[in-house]
Amino acid sequence: MENNPPARHPAPAQGARGRVLVVDDDPTVAEVVVGYLHRAGYAVEQAGDGPAALTRFAAHRPDLVVLDLMLPDMDGFEVCRRMREHGPVPVIMLTARGDEEDRVLGLETGADDYVTKPFSPRELVLRVDSVLRRARAAVPADGAGPLTGGGLSLDPAARQACRDGRGLALTLREFDLLAFLLRHPGKAFGREELMREVWGWDFGDLSTVTVHIRRLRGKVETDPARPRLIRTVWGVGYRLDLDEEGDEEGPGVPADVDRAGAGDRRDGVDPAAAVPVVPPAWGRSR
Repeated sequence: MENNPPARHPAPAQGARGRVLVVDDDPTVAEVVVGYLHRAGYAVEQAGDGPAALTRFAAHRPDLVVLDLMLPDMDGFEVCRRMREHGPVPVIMLTARGDEEDRVLGLETGADDYVTKPFSPRELVLRVDSVLRRARAAVPADGAGPLTGGGLSLDPAARQACRDGRGLALTLREFDLLAFLLRHPGKAFGREELMREVWGWDFGDLSTVTVHIRRLRGKVETDPARPRLIRTVWGVGYRLDLDEEGDEEGPGVPADVDRAGAGDRRDGVDPAAAVPVVPPAWGRSR
């Protein structure tokens, strides 16, 4: 019998899956990340500092940016902010600092995901896959056409959102989160459910959800400190109330409960879960 070598699937054409800009001043880390993304089929550009990253970003707009937080001269927060001025682009923050405050600040800057060094390059590729998959889903599978209610109007195909006729500048995740809530008005969702349905992760840092809820409230609520649209449901999570006048629970729960770091936490307790908060670990993609 002829001894044929095992069949091998051809590698995807370089750049077939999209363009990624990797920004990291550590040449070893950058080399590893670039190598794994290349093998996954992405076209990858590399920059070692903030100014170089902004130059490459302007010259060749990437589909996604893997951005180190600790950069010389200009940190990742500022680089992300300047990139966002030119329009939405998915950003995954990459940093050696694992403090919760840094994770929250990265998310509030507009990052779509956050990975702490040391990390698995394979998991980072999965994160890139997941974020890009969401970014490219112009019309979600479970619904099509404009979404309206409570003065809000979203066009999933055009990725445009308005409140009372005024355009809203939403990040990728903020848009997806608001679209999901508009599809399920009046229903309360836990942060685990929102992480799974909006982010596509079975496990993850739940502060990601809470920070995005807080940012979204700041853009859609008349008074973000007393939210009437996106309500906190004690012991559960969050609910979108389209009838702002129908307040059977009394005034909205003050939003200051969300200001204690990265979630609805005080003295180590999460009111959405009503159990002590255990510092979460980054999860794996489904």
